[in-house]
Amino acid sequence: MASDIVPIQLSLTEGDLVTLWAPRWREDGEEWVAFLGDDDALFAFPEVAQLAAFVRTVREHDLVDHPAWSVVPDLSVPELTPEDTQRYDVVGVPEIVAQDADQWSIGELQEVVEMVRSIADVCELDVVTEVLDSAPGFGLLQQGTLPFAGREGRRLWTQLVDVVAQRWDDVIDALDALVDTPDVDATALAAAEKEVVAADELARDADVVGPADDTDDTDDEPEGFWDEIGIDPIRITTRDGEFVTLRCYLDDKPVFLGSGGQIDVFSSERALARWIADDGAEGHDLVTASTWPEVVERAAVGELEVEVDEVNVYVLTGLSADIAEGPIALDRTQLDLATELLIDVGEWAGDDEPAEALADNQPLGWLVSFVVRPNPTRLAPSPPFNAEAARFTELLGDLQARLRRH
Repeated sequence: MASDIVPIQLSLTEGDLVTLWAPRWREDGEEWVAFLGDDDALFAFPEVAQLAAFVRTVREHDLVDHPAWSVVPDLSVPELTPEDTQRYDVVGVPEIVAQDADQWSIGELQEVVEMVRSIADVCELDVVTEVLDSAPGFGLLQQGTLPFAGREGRRLWTQLVDVVAQRWDDVIDALDALVDTPDVDATALAAAEKEVVAADELARDADVVGPADDTDDTDDEPEGFWDEIGIDPIRITTRDGEFVTLRCYLDDKPVFLGSGGQIDVFSSERALARWIADDGAEGHDLVTASTWPEVVERAAVGELEVEVDEVNVYVLTGLSADIAEGPIALDRTQLDLATELLIDVGEWAGDDEPAEALADNQPLGWLVSFVVRPNPTRLAPSPPFNAEAARFTELLGDLQARLRRH
């Protein structure tokens, strides 16, 4: 997809409609936001094929002057299909607020409200802006569950729910009146519909055949030992050095090589293999894995080769300093893996603190979520980030204290 133009789906009275949205961009010293449309309407279509036919043939609309527009007419139908994170259930808002005010309902509502507000601002829908400004809770959704906790929080949520009950139909009516589905070129539509059929057939073939690479004989290659037994060697890099250990998942729950909340770690793969052969056959949580005897058997005869896959490398160094600088300084993959490890270790050790600190409704969790699960409708966390960096440092310190070196 063009980097600055995003396909979105809006669920309105007429059903699910697809259109294009250009999030905030800067041009000639000014910031702009735009949607596919003109001065009178927002153009949206029941089918992606219709959207494709339109953008390939029509040159008169508000997005045609966007810096990235030249790429859009060449996009395929799959590329013009909104991702799951870009689907906004406007008519479903009453159902969302009927749920408890938890991180899921608030997160879903916040995404819809931000998109609706953006449309209202661009298209000058005063009634929509009025509705969203009539309850302060709408403006607090990006902060997660925190503003809606306690007595005052419940009052804010109740006030928001009341506004939705009384006035959300006004929002839907305004958007329904704004949306228009223009006629599209019949030839271009037929071509786009053929793309849809071809994409569907390709997806069905992939489901039947399974993933494969026609240029290689990878299907004939046996799985590695660790893949077969379902146990992963992992490498953890901390300020104290690099350490190797093992982890698996039993009933989707993480289990580490260790006991009592302490992880047995080693300076090298060879040291880990020797320890298993000598002293590590028993006395730790991994003995509950049904395939553990296979590991012990190989280690006992000197045939256990420990190899760490790159997806199981957790580099914890430097992250606290990067968090203090803010989202732009953070490496998404490194942060995602580090938080995965923190939460897994906490769950295994019976420590809820990592999961609680990294929840979306907490300052640190909100910052992490903004980086690892980017969403252009979310407001960026505001500096300073010293408190978030300090909290992350505490979590790393707790994890490092759990490493039992051999």
